[in-house]
Amino acid sequence: MSGHVDPDRAQFEAFKSLDRDQPIEMLNLLKFNDLAAYPEGHDLAGAGLSGAEAYRRYGAETAPIIARLGASILWRGAFQTVLIGPEGEAWDEMFIARYPSAHAFLEMVTDPDYKQAVIHRQAAAETSRLIRCAPAEGRRTFG
Repeated sequence: MSGHVDPDRAQFEAFKSLDRDQPIEMLNLLKFNDLAAYPEGHDLAGAGLSGAEAYRRYGAETAPIIARLGASILWRGAFQTVLIGPEGEAWDEMFIARYPSAHAFLEMVTDPDYKQAVIHRQAAAETSRLIRCAPAEGRRTFG
C-alpha cells in the first residue's frame, strides 16, 4: 500500500475533463510515512519530523488558500478497521473536502503559495487516495 502521492498525467486530465462548474467533494485517504521524506536540500530534510507533523504543516500553510476559495471540510473520521477491502489497509487521515467548483480546486493546486506548501504533503504521505465525487441527493436506503 504505497506509492500514490501525486496524480499521474492521465488521472489529472480525466479530472480536468469533467464538469468544472459544479461543486465537488474530494474523499481524502492518507497513510503517513513514519518519518517525513523531504527532498535532499530542503530546509526540513533530516529534521526528524514525522509524516503526521509534515501533514500538519501542509494543513496550516494551505488553510488560508482553502478559506479564500470557499472550500471546507464536510467530514473527518478516525480509521478503525476495514470490513470489506484489502487486508492490512489502514489510513492515518480520512476526510471529505468540499470545493465550490472544480475551478476552485484547480485554482488551489496552481496557486504559488500552494505549490510551496504541497512539499509537506508529499513528504508526509507514504500513499494516499484522492477521489473526486459529485454531491448527490441523499437517500434513506442503500442502492
